[in-house]
Amino acid sequence: MEILKIEHLSKIYGKGEFAVKALDDISFSVQKGDFVAIVGPSGSGKSTLLHMLGGVDRPTEGKVFVEDTDIFALNETQLAIFRRRQIGLIYQFFNLIPILTVEENMTLPLLLDQQEVDKSHLANLVNTLDLQQRLNYLPNQLSGGQQQRVSIGRALMGNPAIILADEPTGNLDSMNSSEIIDLLKMLNKTYHQTLIIITHDERIALQANRIISIEDGRIAKDEVIR
Repeated sequence: MEILKIEHLSKIYGKGEFAVKALDDISFSVQKGDFVAIVGPSGSGKSTLLHMLGGVDRPTEGKVFVEDTDIFALNETQLAIFRRRQIGLIYQFFNLIPILTVEENMTLPLLLDQQEVDKSHLANLVNTLDLQQRLNYLPNQLSGGQQQRVSIGRALMGNPAIILADEPTGNLDSMNSSEIIDLLKMLNKTYHQTLIIITHDERIALQANRIISIEDGRIAKDEVIR
């Protein structure tokens, strides 16, 4: 089942002689439950692409469909609601709210959306993420690996269609990096969670089922590796 479709996506910053084409006519689709790594050198357009897939930034041209919804046909209010409910974002620097506890950070997207927290789902995620003893901790009381686990829990709390991870291990040491990637792989396999990860690390990319290489804003290679 196709969960994500990108059609002729382009993004241009600036105008005239100062125009920079960050994305240049990109098209591909992703099946439900896929684990896709998007790789490329700095400045290749991979982070711009992730922002388009998450509805964080609008393209100059092209369309993005998530579960058959043309997300850029939505107005700003509709897009914000859609993004909150259907897209789970994991960032390199965690982006946790420093004055909120682990539990409050994980459930914040639901509360902002005025949705009731599913306590059983929360408990299941907390156990999966091994955060049972940290629910009342603040972010500055956690290790980097634990903070990223909270970020993952927050992204999964609303059962989104797609998880987008932007260099999720870029701020972690090698041991915590391995644990986070193993955790993401487990979530992909166990929960059939569609996962798209941006990385410059080839070792991490090789954990995915499919690797899309971006160069100069275009797809240079798209290969299924398992």
